[in-house]
Amino acid sequence: MKLKDRRMMSSVVIKEVFGKYDDVLDPGCHCVPWYFGNRVAGALSLRIQQLDVRCETKTKDNVFVTVVASIQYRALAEKASDAYYKLTNTKAQIQSYVFDVIRASVPKMELDATFEQKNDIAKTVEEELEKAMSAYGYEIVQTLIVDIEPDERVKRAMNEINAAARLRVASNEKAEAEKILQIKRAEGDAESKYLAGLGVARQRQAIVDGLRDSVIAFSENVPGTTSKDILDMVLMTQYFDTMKDIGASSKSNAVFIPHGPGSVHDVASQIRDGLLQGNATKS
Repeated sequence: MKLKDRRMMSSVVIKEVFGKYDDVLDPGCHCVPWYFGNRVAGALSLRIQQLDVRCETKTKDNVFVTVVASIQYRALAEKASDAYYKLTNTKAQIQSYVFDVIRASVPKMELDATFEQKNDIAKTVEEELEKAMSAYGYEIVQTLIVDIEPDERVKRAMNEINAAARLRVASNEKAEAEKILQIKRAEGDAESKYLAGLGVARQRQAIVDGLRDSVIAFSENVPGTTSKDILDMVLMTQYFDTMKDIGASSKSNAVFIPHGPGSVHDVASQIRDGLLQGNATKS
């Protein structure tokens, strides 16, 4: 009963006398004496109603789309007689106007622009409907373009295009990352070799400086010795240190080398001969 009361509060009744329009009766208690020819022709709802319209059309770039429009409208109380008598099928009339406006607007746009400008399409539909339906006693409350549906094959193609573009960007980013990694690896390798070279150079310089200092100190402390005698002694010391390291290493394989009292002399002779040949070549 309460539901019925609420519906009656948002409706008006059309009163006729002998089949001719007489008055609009608002919600409340009214006396309609039938014996004087009065009768209720019908009721008209003043509630906001919604009509969903699906319209298929073609865009400027020849893509067929289905535009779904949602029209919210209501009858005006002050024009209730026009709304009741002038239209026999309100929904069909609204649908026809929506078809006309959408099929005149969308073919001027490409598919991407149709998605971007759907609010403009909705505004155009609402303006045209408002002008047309106000003459019949209806108000267009709001018009919404709730969906634009391209053909299924077109949607798949658009998704594939987006996927390919994203894969291309990802490949470029991956290539750039690998390029940067290789550059950094090469820079690190170059820096490592540079520092290793510095280390070897400093090591050799330290050896030379140590030998020079040893020769000078030995010459000063042991009179009568020559530089050749000191170098022979140093070579002998290095020779025995090497033999000691080879014998002490548990991972070394068997190494056969000539060993005897004259071996050191032979090594020293070979070194001296190499130095003399090098100096001769330079000169």
